[in-house]
Amino acid sequence: MLVQLQYLRAVAALMVVYFHAILQLAKVNPAIDATSFIYGETGVDVFFVLSGFVMWLTTSGRAMTPADFARKRIKRIVPLYWLATLFSATVALIAPSLLKSTAFDLPHLMASLLFLPWINPVDPTMIAPVVVPGWTLNYEMFFYFVFALLLPLREDYRLPALFGAFLAILIVCHLLPETTATTFYGEPIILEFLAGAVLGWLYGQKILLPQRWAWVLLAVGFAFLFINEDLVRPENRYYGWGIPAIFIVYSAVSIDFSKLPTVSWLNYLGDASYAIYITHAFTLAFLRIIANHFPIGALQQPVFFVVLCLVLSSVLGAVIHEITTPRRKVRVASRPAT
Repeated sequence: MLVQLQYLRAVAALMVVYFHAILQLAKVNPAIDATSFIYGETGVDVFFVLSGFVMWLTTSGRAMTPADFARKRIKRIVPLYWLATLFSATVALIAPSLLKSTAFDLPHLMASLLFLPWINPVDPTMIAPVVVPGWTLNYEMFFYFVFALLLPLREDYRLPALFGAFLAILIVCHLLPETTATTFYGEPIILEFLAGAVLGWLYGQKILLPQRWAWVLLAVGFAFLFINEDLVRPENRYYGWGIPAIFIVYSAVSIDFSKLPTVSWLNYLGDASYAIYITHAFTLAFLRIIANHFPIGALQQPVFFVVLCLVLSSVLGAVIHEITTPRRKVRVASRPAT
């Protein structure tokens, strides 16, 4: 795995944790207006571009059947997500007052376990599973499904076929009557995965940015990601947030990180990023409950609360990662072996 991809995974996960921590802050201390500091939702867009890149990179030049591909993806994604979903559903059933965005609903639970889009029973305007951040996994599993179906094609044909498939999905979803499924899968955000696959192809062809420009565009990408999160509405994220995310990933993979020292802790957080992403909602909910039920003044301080959210979410995610990930040697490289 390219070390810069691990770094980006870690940064993207922490961006999402920060975003949700700011949202929790309003519930912990309503006197504080933190709306000017709500950033980090764009971490999801970086994840989607990274996903397309990694899927292309890990299958290019390899003989892999759809079944083998699906087995690896399911093994990585499903067990932890199902545990988190069932835990949330159990809490919603036994102590519903503890959760703000989840209510026990059997059809909703089943749809969540099957990675199907479903209207959240607590907020009918939101298409989200029991574990709300899991809406991204509904997209990811859909991406994997489409990608797996194209693996039997010759590699030369896969990228054009992926273009055609995603274009057809968008067109069909907009032509069909509006339903939860057509609304969800008809979002242009799916193009971010496609863009990541294109970057994977460019990387494989060694069509990369010059080192000097890569560093500049990496900084510009993050700057525009930050600026556009304030200027561009979420419904237009596929270009307002997606394009900067594309520049970030393309710039990062164009840089030769073998000449730089490895940032071990950031590399590790990247490896644990999935666990951090899935479990951080529980960490934040726990801190909110503690802050609202016990007179701990420090938790009312916005900076301390947000930093604590980031630290504890990382720690819990790392612990869960260690528990759920088989011990193996991971080879980290700046570029794939030739």
